[in-house]
Amino acid sequence: MGTITRTFTNNIGSNGVLGSSAINNASLNNITSISGVSLKLLSTATAAGDASLDFTTGLDSTYNEYWFVFNNLHPSSEGTNWTEFQGSTDGGSSYGVTMTSTFFYAYHDESGTYTSLSYSSGEDLAQSTSFQQLNRFGTGADNDQSFSGILKLYNPSSTTYVKHFVFQTSNYDQDDFVIRSFGSGYFNTTSAINGMRFAQRTNNIDAGTIKLYGVS
Repeated sequence: MGTITRTFTNNIGSNGVLGSSAINNASLNNITSISGVSLKLLSTATAAGDASLDFTTGLDSTYNEYWFVFNNLHPSSEGTNWTEFQGSTDGGSSYGVTMTSTFFYAYHDESGTYTSLSYSSGEDLAQSTSFQQLNRFGTGADNDQSFSGILKLYNPSSTTYVKHFVFQTSNYDQDDFVIRSFGSGYFNTTSAINGMRFAQRTNNIDAGTIKLYGVS
């Protein structure tokens, strides 16, 4: 992993709270409205050769649910380009909250030769302070290869309960597979989670965005 770390704070402009009517022009990069859900864009992290993208403001008691939306995260070079995350209880001074999680995935290659749907114990965490993997195989570094998806974090400011999360992602593997990954788990702490870090297992995040939304 590289040495550059970029921290992103609240940079929302005049966007305001997004609508709650039927789905209208919704995408991973520009969610405008989803039926029954009101979304407020809190901040956007744009990668440019960064070792990690950190969110150290915006996670508070304002919302009970937060979404991190990944759009075309592209690694700087080939390698074990698993995108991972960890939380912080001290505003980003350290990352290493104890987590327990479960993980499964499906894949299909471009030739149609290889397919699978599998539970994957290697990506699970059991009372671990390691980073949680978001995709099963490494994202390729070819110009058209990238990683996208969503992570939902529930009630991170609670001082009573553990902090649950769920995620689903899609990545274009370096061996020309599409990998669909699913996971869930919890930060096993009753302290508030007030920071999140996203990084590659190796290499830097060359391009792409992560958007943080508050959900009501």
